[in-house]
Amino acid sequence: MTTHLIAPSILSADFSRMGEAVSEIQNAEADWVHIDVMDGIFVPNLTFGPKMVGDLRPYTDLPFDVHLMIEKPDQLIPAFAEAGADYITFHLEAVVHAHRTVQLIRSLGKKPGVSIVPSTPVSLLTELLPFIDQVLIMTVNPGFGGQNLIETCLDKIRSLAAIRKELNLNFLIAADGGINVQTSSKVRNAGTDVLIAGSAFFSAADKKQFVKVLKGIS
Repeated sequence: MTTHLIAPSILSADFSRMGEAVSEIQNAEADWVHIDVMDGIFVPNLTFGPKMVGDLRPYTDLPFDVHLMIEKPDQLIPAFAEAGADYITFHLEAVVHAHRTVQLIRSLGKKPGVSIVPSTPVSLLTELLPFIDQVLIMTVNPGFGGQNLIETCLDKIRSLAAIRKELNLNFLIAADGGINVQTSSKVRNAGTDVLIAGSAFFSAADKKQFVKVLKGIS
């Protein structure tokens, strides 16, 4: 049986209590901490930079999955790597030389990931798939938490899982947006390895139980 990874997003946490939020993620027995970085240009919102990652790093040994929803990510990737990111995921739509960006992340000893928005087809990822550790499929239009899952995006996950099997590759497939107790089984069944949840996690009364439900073990 596939072991699904749960990566709560601190985008939905109380920004005045971010250290506590990371501790809540660890105490809930989730697997990763997902950190959404937004620049107010690539997406219509603004969050935080490398200093936040560095300040939060001492709170947990869980992997930090840094999702760069920013223009010109190459300029900030070294700073996020130094701050303590483990996975660094950039948007295909934000770069021209995507393979070069993958090489940069790898050269810094980090695991590269590529993300696509709902309007971008999976076929544009083909040339990158042998070189990356994660593909993040946005299942909402990025920029804000608390949105409803766009179910047609599940077809993209199914297509990507089929390509991975056909090419005998081992990158992880992540999904981000609208994932909660009601939608998690659909997301898992589509072929997702990493389920990212923000508002649903932080609003859950029993966060440990929420993680179990998303993993499909409760």
